[in-house]
Amino acid sequence: MVHKQFYTLEVASVRKTTEDCTVVSFKIDDSLRELFQYHCGQHLTLKTTINGKEVRRSYSLCSSPLDNKWEVAVKKIDDGLFSTYLNEQLKSGDRLEVMPPSGRFFIESDASQAKNYAAFAAGSGITPVISIIKTHLIQEPGATFKLFYVNRHVGSIILKEEIEALKNYFLERFEVFYFLTQEERDVPLLNGRLTEEKLDTLFNRVVDREVISDYFLCGPEAMIFMIRNYLTNINVPEKNIHFELFTSESGAQKVKKAIMTSANGHDNCEVTILEGGKSFKFSLPQGSNTILDSALQKSADLPFACKGGVCCTCRAKLLEGKVDMAVHYGLEQDEIDNGYILTCQSIPLSEKVVVDFDH
Repeated sequence: MVHKQFYTLEVASVRKTTEDCTVVSFKIDDSLRELFQYHCGQHLTLKTTINGKEVRRSYSLCSSPLDNKWEVAVKKIDDGLFSTYLNEQLKSGDRLEVMPPSGRFFIESDASQAKNYAAFAAGSGITPVISIIKTHLIQEPGATFKLFYVNRHVGSIILKEEIEALKNYFLERFEVFYFLTQEERDVPLLNGRLTEEKLDTLFNRVVDREVISDYFLCGPEAMIFMIRNYLTNINVPEKNIHFELFTSESGAQKVKKAIMTSANGHDNCEVTILEGGKSFKFSLPQGSNTILDSALQKSADLPFACKGGVCCTCRAKLLEGKVDMAVHYGLEQDEIDNGYILTCQSIPLSEKVVVDFDH
């Protein structure tokens, strides 16, 4: 069960990994350590007030659970309110509201298996990936990992020291290939973004499709889906392709499109939300807005973070009624089959809808 309550944590340290990326480490009191245990690849949802406005964001843990540390690496983005605050103002000793770790971007380690893995990341997409790599290499003595990592230039490579330390420690088991988009080197293959043509070359020369058991993808939406489609086209089973998006441009666009096509302007929907042992009811025109946004407008206190169908913080079970879910990147197919929805992406289409955040 995911614990969706926020806890006040003290910032243990703040350090730069690149000019525009900061690693934030949290102190976890003994009373909270069990609650804050995590799997490699999971994330923390942070909350604070900036300029009088409550802001929430989810950031992946770049530390491994084997480190007994809780660290996130946050890259400053243009007009990013939270990322700018963390990079320019946050300091050791400050306090933030933090939700216990969550997320499904991981597989269980198995020390009895000698698996071979490959990861594709870009920019801040390295943060969950380095946790995954370190954890599996330590817990699976026979495992190997290949990392293909895209950045602008050498100076922008997030967590480069940590990556190189892992490479030096696991000399025979960990390979790294840096792709730079704004800095040319002598190897043409490593210049510029990943493309299908480059993937062809990699799978002909570097990656043996027959021996890789699992692939981990994290980065921009377009790159992730391009690689995912490439892998499925070469017959990699979908269950062996694991990906996570930090943001989803299409999520917001598809919600707007779904509202435009679904709204009839006439029939109302009575929405009942079960959360924290309490019941909350309100009405809205069918197809007019998402369940989450409508509830927040009614001053409901519900768990959420990205609102893009990615982080899964707003996951709930649909007990009754019908919804149009614009995207569902954060859900597994079996969860969808069992009635789970992302409320930030779900638009009511029936006279009555009942969703349960506690289920």
